[in-house]
Amino acid sequence: MNILMDTAVAMPDVQSSVDTRHIAIQRVGVRGVRHPMLIAASDGSAMPTVAQWEMTVALPAQEKGTHMSRFVALLELHKSTPMTPALFCEMAAQMLPLLDATQGDMTAVFPYFINKVAPVSGVASLMDYELTWTARAKHSDAQSDPVLEFELGVQVPVTSLCPCSKAISNYGAHNQRSHVTAQIVFSHPVVDIDALIRDIEAQSSCELWGLLKRADEKFVTERAYENPKFVEDLVRDVAVKVKNLPGMLRYTIQAENFESIHNHSAYAVVQG
Repeated sequence: MNILMDTAVAMPDVQSSVDTRHIAIQRVGVRGVRHPMLIAASDGSAMPTVAQWEMTVALPAQEKGTHMSRFVALLELHKSTPMTPALFCEMAAQMLPLLDATQGDMTAVFPYFINKVAPVSGVASLMDYELTWTARAKHSDAQSDPVLEFELGVQVPVTSLCPCSKAISNYGAHNQRSHVTAQIVFSHPVVDIDALIRDIEAQSSCELWGLLKRADEKFVTERAYENPKFVEDLVRDVAVKVKNLPGMLRYTIQAENFESIHNHSAYAVVQG
């Protein structure tokens, strides 16, 4: 007798049994899964990173459970694929038949790196940003391809200098590091992430670099002083850029200034 076949027959598939409570579950799956990811860079290379994954599907009222192991199996299948937003959405679409589901969501949060050149010395260094990709897939009917939606979240650290402090002081002005977070939903998953980050940085008092020499430090200090921004200015200026992106459906822009003269932050949100 084949021992493997005998074991498979003897092991019940409990999650595939019928549930009698008649309550549908909107989202069920896995979260907090840390797994490697390759990102297709704009220069054609593949950038390695590690993402925190959340993958869920809708579960009909009559089904007892979903097949949790299939989520991780899907990650394993794509671990060597350089991901673009479009391929990420295709992966979410593949999740539906794999889990026998009509709709599902997939989110990956990961560090993203851009090689930046200091403004005066020209020294190069990596700058890190936090990206969140979310793909939502839903079947409108049994015969059609799923409707896909892509949401990009990017957190960009910048410098902001207070206009009020500059106006009332004989010399100097207080400045702080700020986080600008853009969450943008697109009708089609085609977006230039590097260009979006550069646009966000350009709306700040000054952008950041991983490595600066003394001549660079002089430049960024004076650049921030010449370009003061309230937290309100940050979110409005970024919104002006974001609302003209191709395929943009809706956006939320947040800015948080980690104040250097207070033990609290200044914070603003704009949606459109």
